[in-house]
Amino acid sequence: MDNFRIYNTLTGKKEIFKPVNENHIRIYTCGPTVYNYAHIGNARPAIVSDLLVRFLKAIYPKVTYVSNITDIDDKIIDASEKLNIPIDELTTKYKNIYNEDMMSLNVIPPDFQPHATDHIPEMIEIIKKNIRNNKAYVSSGHVLFDVKSYPSYGLLSGRNQDDQLAGSRVEVASYKKNPGDFVLWKPSTGTQPGWDSPWGYGRPGWHLECSAMSEKSLGIPFDIHGGGMDLIFPHHENEIAQSCGSCNENANPKAYVKYWLHNSLLNMDGEKMSKSLNNILYIRDLLKDYDGEVLRMTLLSAHYRQPINFNSESLINAKNILDKFYRALLSSKNIKINMKKIEFPPIEVIDALADDLNTSKVFAEVNKIAKKLITSKDKNQKKKYKEQLLSVSHLIGILRKDPEEWLGINKVDSDIDSDLIEGLIKERELARIDKNYTEADEIRSKLANLGVEIEDTPDGTIWKSIKK
Repeated sequence: MDNFRIYNTLTGKKEIFKPVNENHIRIYTCGPTVYNYAHIGNARPAIVSDLLVRFLKAIYPKVTYVSNITDIDDKIIDASEKLNIPIDELTTKYKNIYNEDMMSLNVIPPDFQPHATDHIPEMIEIIKKNIRNNKAYVSSGHVLFDVKSYPSYGLLSGRNQDDQLAGSRVEVASYKKNPGDFVLWKPSTGTQPGWDSPWGYGRPGWHLECSAMSEKSLGIPFDIHGGGMDLIFPHHENEIAQSCGSCNENANPKAYVKYWLHNSLLNMDGEKMSKSLNNILYIRDLLKDYDGEVLRMTLLSAHYRQPINFNSESLINAKNILDKFYRALLSSKNIKINMKKIEFPPIEVIDALADDLNTSKVFAEVNKIAKKLITSKDKNQKKKYKEQLLSVSHLIGILRKDPEEWLGINKVDSDIDSDLIEGLIKERELARIDKNYTEADEIRSKLANLGVEIEDTPDGTIWKSIKK
């Protein structure tokens, strides 16, 4: 495909996607640091990357997607000490919870999910190369990257290096040459976890981990690196510096990655999500009240580079949109579709995704298809529109449920007598046949008072429980 346009943070503009190797697309997205439950903000880069990978797998012969697990970090060490449990136990628990949560959001697992602790030798090798290329230095048991040694530092974030360092108000560690120098290796003391290295017993800096895992899993340069915009600086800026430093490349950041894709963040009723504001929403808690598909739809409802105001209103809107699509499928429940023979999604949807993953355009097209499916009277046309709706929903990861189950059709709460409901519906049908519409309306009202909503369809009357 030669018309896929992607916004590249490195250049600050949309570009035609030209892969390193069109026969094998390679993508990496920063995964979670596993010491606590994942919050809804953690889900957005995972869902954006999932959409990107689904799309690329539809148009390219081979796509490899890697997203890591950070299982060694100072936050992990602190949580392990606070909870008095081994680090392995802590990280395994929260890695499993994260993966379960992603499954609930219909995020397809990455092809590879490397762990930082399995890549210590690769990290040590990258450090050695940076020292050999005069990009890093040893000081007081630490190994640090010398940002002054890399002329392209700041190109991703658009930060002027001299202004940035001159304006720094953070107390500079005595072992640093420059305020902006960052840690590649740090010493471990006491009970802190660590590994033997040429610079003593210690552990890697956080930024180094992704460089090692992405290069080992994908090779460099690879095509696309994703993540939240909060990672642009310093994490992704430092990744470029140390990866390019290891191969002694000063002028071309694309020696590491060609395209950088960053999603915007979530607001919680207009405020940034943070612990200090006590407004962090964990995915595990949200799933108690909302189906994972509703959460996914909410996070796809805006373009990935636009912020989302995440609140009860946005969740209700997402649920209503999904209800509309499920109703369209329900209207054609007697039309059987062979998913193995389903056609490629309509070109309008592919073009929308090719325009920097424009989900607003995608859902506008899905809405048109759903409307045609509901209103069409011709069986062959209905089959065509149902196939289109299913093919698009499969591509973007929605409409996985049975429509009747999703809409609660013919399902009752435990305190409602289903036989009574069916009897009243039959009485109403007879009243309508006799053109006794007053009695039919009275029965509808009686059902509503029982907490039951009815809908007349070409296939008969259907009903579901509602809150009274």
